[in-house]
Amino acid sequence: MENNIYDVIIIGGGPGGYTAALYAARANLSTLVIEKMAPGGQMATTDIVENYPGFVDGINGFELGMQMKKGAERFGVKSKMAEVKSVELSANPKVVKTAKDTFEAKTVILALGASPRELGLENERNLRGRGVSYCATCDGMFYRDKTVVIVGGGNTAVADAIFLAKICKKVYLVHRRDELRASKTYMEALENAENIEFVWSSEVVEIMAEQMVTGVKVKSRKDDSVREIACDGVFVAIGNVPNTDLIKGQVELDEAGYVAADETTKTNIPGVFAVGDMRQKPLRQIVTAVADGAVASKYAEEFIDL
Repeated sequence: MENNIYDVIIIGGGPGGYTAALYAARANLSTLVIEKMAPGGQMATTDIVENYPGFVDGINGFELGMQMKKGAERFGVKSKMAEVKSVELSANPKVVKTAKDTFEAKTVILALGASPRELGLENERNLRGRGVSYCATCDGMFYRDKTVVIVGGGNTAVADAIFLAKICKKVYLVHRRDELRASKTYMEALENAENIEFVWSSEVVEIMAEQMVTGVKVKSRKDDSVREIACDGVFVAIGNVPNTDLIKGQVELDEAGYVAADETTKTNIPGVFAVGDMRQKPLRQIVTAVADGAVASKYAEEFIDL
C-alpha cells in the first residue's frame, strides 16, 4: 500500500474523470486517476468528435482523451493504468483495490461510464465507426443526405429518428413491436417527418458490409420473412448499460442501474461522487460529463475542508 492517502481518487479516465482531476489538482488536491483502458473511455472509440466546443474541424476521440489526460497531469495528477477490482467507499479513508495495489483516499469520484447495449450480431463490433453507431447526435452529420437505419422503439430511438430525418435522405426505424414505446410528445414531429419509414414487428438479423456498411437484413417477427434494406449507416438505440457492477451494494442505484446522483454529483455515501454517463441525467454527452467533473471536484474539495 502506498504510504500517502490521496485527497481524491478518480475511477475512470474519460472526459468526466479527467476534468474532475484537472479541477481537483488546480485546487491543490493530491489526485490519482485509475483507468483500465485508454484515456477518454468510450469517447476514445469515436473517430471524429464534432460536437465538443473549440474544435472547428472536429477532433479524434482518442486524441481528445490524451489531451485531457496531459492537461490534468500538467498540474500534478497521477495516472494509473489498472482495473479496479473492489472498493470500500464507506470506509475512512476510502479504499480502492486493483489486482496489484491498494490505494486510500479522502474522497472518491466515480467516472465508470456506460456502454451502449448492442444487438449482438456477429460483425457489429468490427463495423463500429464504419457504419455502425450508437449515438445519433455524435455521428449523424456523417450521414447527411444518406440513408440510415435506426433500431429501437423507445424515446432515444424516436428522438434519433427525428434528428436524423432533418439530415438524412431516408430514415428507416426498425422496431420489434407493432407500436412505439416512446412518449406521445414525439408523435407530432414523427408524423411531420415524411422521410421516416417504420418497419414494424421486425428485427435486424444481419448487418451487410464490405469495407463499410451497405445494408441490413430484417426479419419479420410475424411470418419470419426476411427483407434487405440498403443503407449507409445503422444507429443502434436500444439503451445503455451503466458500468456500475463495481459499486453495487454500496452506492444507491436506480431501477436501470444508474447512480442516484443529481446535478451536485453527490451519492448517498458522503465523500463519494458520480460523474458522466453512469449517473442519472437527461443527456449523456462529452460536454455534460465534463461539466459533471468540474462540479464533483468542487464538492470533493468542500468535503475535505469540512
